[in-house]
Amino acid sequence: MISSRLNQDELRTALQRKIDRKTKPPGALGQLEKIALQLGLLQNSLAPEIRNPQAIIFAGDHGISREGVSPYPAEVTGQMVRNFLSGGAAINVFARRAGLELTVVDAGVASELDDLEPPFPDDAHFVRARLGAGSRNFLETDALTRDEVERALETGAQIVRAALARGANLFALGEMGIGNTSSAALLVSVLAPIDIEAAVGRGAGLDDAGLERKLRLLKLARARYAGPVPAAPAAALAQFGGFEIVMLCGAMLAAAAGRAAILVDGFICTAAYLAAWRMNPGIASAAFFAHCSAEEAHAAVLKLLGVRPLLDLDLRLGEGSGAALAAPILCAAADFLRDMASFESAGVSDRSEGA
Repeated sequence: MISSRLNQDELRTALQRKIDRKTKPPGALGQLEKIALQLGLLQNSLAPEIRNPQAIIFAGDHGISREGVSPYPAEVTGQMVRNFLSGGAAINVFARRAGLELTVVDAGVASELDDLEPPFPDDAHFVRARLGAGSRNFLETDALTRDEVERALETGAQIVRAALARGANLFALGEMGIGNTSSAALLVSVLAPIDIEAAVGRGAGLDDAGLERKLRLLKLARARYAGPVPAAPAAALAQFGGFEIVMLCGAMLAAAAGRAAILVDGFICTAAYLAAWRMNPGIASAAFFAHCSAEEAHAAVLKLLGVRPLLDLDLRLGEGSGAALAAPILCAAADFLRDMASFESAGVSDRSEGA
């Protein structure tokens, strides 16, 4: 860490000079230089480092899934939690490669998971934080009560605070929940705001007929919203959210408060971030956006936020897979700022001394 007497402007200047004096042409590391600068400012350090990086997957079911808005049945949410904890999912493979400690959270899975007991492969953790058997059907009523929203926000925050206490300073966040692209579409439609037709996509792979049905149903749900636009985030989360999405919001807010980096995964995590950002715009200093997903509305939300994703691989899997793939980029940015030689230390002439 550096002296607290150095304010953010002074720190920014010192970081930029350190970046520019590395043995490379100015700007040659492109976006990696901006990431390193952001990490240095976030950690209040000229030598930022990634410690004990975490992948946390929040899982929850959605009442809207009963309306056929996904090509997969609701039972898949619980089945995928079991897959995560048996080591067989994409997030397991990517987290293992990136050196991420994996935690899977039952935020509100409808199926029973009482038989799941450690040990799990790769020392994965399972957190039982179930606040209900999924959200309610927001075609008929609010998905969550205000009390459930507050409890879910605090639960997500507590999970991150526990990891912060263990020295973690990077959180690759993801989700699992059949029907949650519908929830995310409605959230961004009232929080961004974005027209509902532009917000609705194919999710887990709907065909044309399925997409038409999904859009028709979500238009009906959107018509139930009578509040201001952009919406108050807590009200939007109550009407259209899910337990896993709200816990993601709480996790992001707690990570930013702890000056830890947040790797936001795809469309659903970005919808959760949008709600958290509406609550506290200051979290932007901690946020990095892993990728731009194949869900068309994701690019529009990223543009609204004025951010550039680290990857563009046409991913649409969720479960934190894009965040896990992007995590090594943040590690590389911190490493080059901390460990790469300067012109002075390496005895290399910079361009001002050359021909």
